[in-house]
Amino acid sequence: MVLGSKQTMKTNLHRILSGWAVFAAVAATAAEPGFQSLFNGRDLSGWSGNPALWSVRDGAITGVTRAEPKLTHNTFLVYTNSDFANFELRMSYRIVAGNSGIQYRSKVLRQGDFGAIVGGYQADFEAGKTYSGILYEEQGRGILAQRGQKTVIRPDPADANKPKIEVTGTVGDSDEIQSKIKPEQWNDYVIIARGNHLRHFINGQQTVDVTDEHTGKAASTGVLALQIHVGPPMTVQFKEIRIKPLP
Repeated sequence: MVLGSKQTMKTNLHRILSGWAVFAAVAATAAEPGFQSLFNGRDLSGWSGNPALWSVRDGAITGVTRAEPKLTHNTFLVYTNSDFANFELRMSYRIVAGNSGIQYRSKVLRQGDFGAIVGGYQADFEAGKTYSGILYEEQGRGILAQRGQKTVIRPDPADANKPKIEVTGTVGDSDEIQSKIKPEQWNDYVIIARGNHLRHFINGQQTVDVTDEHTGKAASTGVLALQIHVGPPMTVQFKEIRIKPLP
């Protein structure tokens, strides 16, 4: 009887916490005119990924890897309801160990042993102190802007398939930006993509400003996806994911 009562209490508590997560997501969206929620706080409706790696815990999309089986490629949870072109994307993330990122204007290239393999723009972040906030092109041109940089991307005159990256200014000091990122806690990430102008922000601090003029390589639309990276065991979480289309 006691065991049954404890189980009932746990079930009721889980329902209450899930209900509050949904309420918080709805309230956040209502307070931000023009934004629509991409995650219901309860399950992975509208998202597709490896169920052995991705789930919903405590109202957050959660990706977990373990020592075994060891990942052989980066894999992703892909938003399937729509592609997006010009937008402002807002969400909160938390990471314990490892590396992750938010794909946008991206493409599902193929299916690997551990799920979807995606290529395209990535708003990077990690548990370390090097890559959070940078613009990286997964399965493509690599790092397009280091944290704190303002860059313009053009075709390399010697090979139009390769980028020529010109650093034209700064949006802040890399170490200072990193100091505002809270390790193993929730941080806010904002991505603004309009035309070929791409900007990232973490906790209100702009991290990069990129103008992509690389004809044939710059993406104008595509899918959103969340990353699990190869490497040591890690846990990454996302919540309050909402987007506002821009002209």
